[in-house]
This record gives sequence, structure tokens and C-alpha cells, in this order.
Amino acid sequence: MNSPITRIGGKKLLRKTICERFPETGTFDRYVEVFGGAGWVLFYKDKHAKLEVYNDADGELVNLMRCIKYHAGELQREIDGYCNAREFFEDVSAQLNMRGLTDIQRAARYFLRMKISFGADGRTYGCNAKNLSNAVEYLTDVQRRLMSSSVVIEHKDFENLIKVYDRPKALFYCDPPYHSTEKYYDVQFTEADHIRLRDTLAAIKGKFLLSYNDDEFIRELYKGVKIEAVERQNNISAGRFKELIITNY
Repeated sequence: MNSPITRIGGKKLLRKTICERFPETGTFDRYVEVFGGAGWVLFYKDKHAKLEVYNDADGELVNLMRCIKYHAGELQREIDGYCNAREFFEDVSAQLNMRGLTDIQRAARYFLRMKISFGADGRTYGCNAKNLSNAVEYLTDVQRRLMSSSVVIEHKDFENLIKVYDRPKALFYCDPPYHSTEKYYDVQFTEADHIRLRDTLAAIKGKFLLSYNDDEFIRELYKGVKIEAVERQNNISAGRFKELIITNY
């Protein structure tokens, strides 16, 4: 199934390639998305493992996922009445900076902002045709997926999350902000964080699969670990985009 939203750096076009490179089914019993984002890899299968964990540092995104899981009907009713218009985009963007909103009200406005922004940047109006009715109805399917396998939704720093869930039969999928593109993300991620992620993954008992942009800094950072270069269609413009898949198995 598809993600309920689109996000910059989303893995819609690479999810099949990533899942094909997971360890053999049955060799891991917990699947942890450390930088969950839009969850394209999570939603690609009905279930990856007995325990599934979705995590992200972006509180607005985590709140949306929790509201979809536990309050999809209320969220759908809160969104009802909005349409794809510049005025609505500007209104919900401004309202997200207000205090006093309930979790469901915040989730509805964040969902609308991401759905009708340009390239899912959440900053500029998209000027594109979008059928919001279908997107809102689809939240019921997303809720069913999150509830059926009891996906745990976390809002933790990646280092702490990895240490909490690390086991010999754990699989961590990591899709951090790409090196030199960090400014496009709402949550700060520094060069020191890239190094901290490398050091954290080097010490785990379980397995990890890491996706990154093909960058010399990243190649040097993970020198000595299995690195595979892959390509996908560029989301924004014509042409191909080079990426790296890095694993410790």
C-alpha cells in the first residue's frame, strides 16, 4: 500500500529495491524504521516482522501517524470541508504556529499542508490538482495497517531508539537526511549527527540497512562496510538519481 503523505526524500520509487535487500524472512523478528518519514518502506508490505516500530524526530509527523492509528475517523471529520486552495494552504500553515490546538487539529492541518504543498516541501503552495477526498478516505486503510500489526510509533533521538530496540534479531532501516541536503528538512541534522549515526550502527547486535545519497563523505564514512550503488528516477526533474544502500550483512 501507499503512504498517506509525500515527504521530501520519500522512498516511494526505491522501496521495492530496498525491501529486496532485506535479510531473509524469518531471520529477524523486529523491524525498526529509525527515520520513518512518510513510511513508504513500512507500508510496502502488510507486515515486515512480529514487532514493527516507526520513529521520527519530527513531532508533527509523529503526531499525524498516531492520530491516523488511534483517531482516523475524528481526523477525517476535522479535514472535511477543506479544499485544495492557496488560501487554505496559507491558513493551515499559519495555524500550525498557534498554541492551543488539539493533537487531531494539528494533525489535520499538517496533513493538509503536506498534501497541497509543492513537492511536499510544506512551505509553498503546489498549484497542482489534488483530490483530497480520496486522500482523506484512504486514511481508513492506513489505520487498518497500523492497527493490524500493532505498529509502535516512537518520537525519539535515533541513537537512543537504536539502543533501546537493539537485539541480535533486530533489523534497522535507516533513511536519514541526505548529506548536504539537511536544510530541506524541518528537523536539524548536522554533520556530527551523520558521524554519530555511523558510530551507533557500528556497535549494534542486530542488522541495519542504510539508504543515502551517493556522496564522497558518506562513502568515506562507511568505508569497510558493504556499499551498493543504485539509481532511481528523480522525483522532481527528469533523469536518474544515484543512491547508496549500505548494510552490515
